[in-house]
Amino acid sequence: MHRRDLLLSASAAAIAATSLSESLAAQPAASGASPAAGATPPPPSTGTKRTLRKAVMIGMVGGPSDLTEKFKLLKGCGFEGVEMDSPTSISMDEIRKARDATGIVVHGMVDSVHWKWHLNNPDVSVRQKGIDALKQALRDSAAVGASSVLLVPAVVNGQMPYDAAYTLSQQAIRECLPVAEETKVQIAIENVWNNFLLSPLEAAKYVDEFNHPLVKFHFDIGNVINTGWPAQWIRILGNRIVKLHIKDFSKKKRDDEGLWKGFSVELGEGDAVWPAVMKELDALGYSTASAGNWATAEVGGGNEERLKQISAQMDKLFAL
Repeated sequence: MHRRDLLLSASAAAIAATSLSESLAAQPAASGASPAAGATPPPPSTGTKRTLRKAVMIGMVGGPSDLTEKFKLLKGCGFEGVEMDSPTSISMDEIRKARDATGIVVHGMVDSVHWKWHLNNPDVSVRQKGIDALKQALRDSAAVGASSVLLVPAVVNGQMPYDAAYTLSQQAIRECLPVAEETKVQIAIENVWNNFLLSPLEAAKYVDEFNHPLVKFHFDIGNVINTGWPAQWIRILGNRIVKLHIKDFSKKKRDDEGLWKGFSVELGEGDAVWPAVMKELDALGYSTASAGNWATAEVGGGNEERLKQISAQMDKLFAL
């Protein structure tokens, strides 16, 4: 699933495919029903205050071209953080300047070339480009204070088989671990529509086989709805999850209008079953961590009005 293409297409229909740190032990939790429209959501069942920190992906921010002005816009819309891309033509000095001027936290980087230079490409020279880019993203993350790099580890298709994708991508990531250790930045594997790591059990196994504290999971809630249930993924992945992507997916839109139209739905209006998602995040301790973990929207963005709408939608979901 290509992130930029989907963000553009989802903006037209108001999404996407191709965020919070250090969780506690996972426990199962019962699912619940959504409250009636307009009703005041009940407090978390745990009685503990939720501390999720709202962020967006930089590609969602319309309006001004200047990065500092974009960050100011985000601040005014109720967001605390942003995910940037790396490698990028934007200098780290410019990003730091915008961060320091506004207080917006650049909490994560997204590997900007993982859909181009696959870590499982049969051409070793292409794999090397992917490895070099991931190393650069790790260094860029450290330069702006980000704690993770989102990575799509592999793509499976007729020319790049599943078993080779598993082995080659792990080999490539291991080559980057010394840089991860040097920078103290996590490599966060994301679940996307890449025909790879198709179940939470396999995703957990993939991460565990590194046996390394800096290889974790960036869980995208919307991306699993087509074939699975987000709450189950959260329970199974447990404390492997260090970041969240917040989006929804409608099976009805998928069935009525086509597969990708499933993402053309507002937060809370698809099939994520948010009460169950929040209960699992509470059980995990992800949503109530004292330092606050990141939850990054990945939906069709736009101007100030649209960004405020997304911020309000996230507030409503996080209160379920």
